Amino acid sequence: MDNGDVAVIGRDVTALVAERLPEGVSVGADERLVIIPRSLLAAAKPDMPDA
Repeated sequence: MDNGDVAVIGRDVTALVAERLPEGVSVGADERLVIIPRSLLAAAKPDMPDA
């Protein structure tokens, strides 16, 4: 995004996994846990700047 934030599209699995997150990890009220398929991430890799 123009301001440096990263937007993702993925499957919202918050309700399915929120209670199974490791100790000390939580999802905020305004956050969602999403799964990004590996194939999608691999396809996008050439367009990602080096970190």
